[in-house]
Amino acid sequence: MKIYLEQGDITNIQADAIVNAANNELWMGAGVAGAIKRKGGIEIEKDAMSKGPIEHGEAIESIAGKLNAKYVIHAAGMRSDGFISKESLSKSVENSLFIAEKLQLQSIAFPAIGTGVAGFPPEECAKIMLDVLRNFKYTKLEKVILVLYSNEMYSLFLKVAENKEIEL
Repeated sequence: MKIYLEQGDITNIQADAIVNAANNELWMGAGVAGAIKRKGGIEIEKDAMSKGPIEHGEAIESIAGKLNAKYVIHAAGMRSDGFISKESLSKSVENSLFIAEKLQLQSIAFPAIGTGVAGFPPEECAKIMLDVLRNFKYTKLEKVILVLYSNEMYSLFLKVAENKEIEL
């Protein structure tokens, strides 16, 4: 299993699933969610919302619409009021991985969950996400891609990871 860091737009990534930095109500407004909805189509939001609301820290899968993925996994790291905690971030990443394993996916792409609208500190996000990704017990997944939109976020995650490719 390998973890990769890439700079770019998560909606352009080729992976079996891309993760949406979601709220627990599953409506898709700004940030990563808005980008996914604009590129993939409103049907992604409709499918997700039909399965919600979900608990803070949980995750669900939906169709991927026009995206280059089989699924969008909606990781509710934050509540609809924007609140996010270390625990909900960690749990939402872990639950996203559980769903990917259940669906027998080989690859998944994550954004920096909670660092946009929710305002979670980016360095703390990097530490938490990398810790969860390094300690998860993988069975099917072969590739996890952390897709960082800005050069600044990419550089920060790279510093915390100490490498752009991590083999487990």
